[in-house]
Amino acid sequence: VQLQACGGGLVQAGGSLRLSCVASGLGSIFGLATVRWHRQAPGKQRELVAVVTTGRSTTYADSVTGRFTISRDNAKNTAYLQMNTLKPEDTAVYYCDVGATYWGQGTLVTVSS
Repeated sequence: VQLQACGGGLVQAGGSLRLSCVASGLGSIFGLATVRWHRQAPGKQRELVAVVTTGRSTTYADSVTGRFTISRDNAKNTAYLQMNTLKPEDTAVYYCDVGATYWGQGTLVTVSS
């Protein structure tokens, strides 16, 4: 089983990025599990950013509500995090998890002011 988060990079404040979380080796389990995106900024604790359930219900941290959108494509075993109107305080390493069991390596997002 492998979870790969990708799509991070350097962007100016106000810009957008789309992160992907690709699950390999999970088969149909991916579609039966809740997927979460987290982030951890330097010197700070990890923060839960967004959640999408198997029924596609979504929840967001207050800090990203209205700017970020989480989604999933079960046919591709992939989850996404669309991030708009990025702010310097969004700078962090972003991680995904599937079912609170499988974790991927993070992808770095840097937002310049």
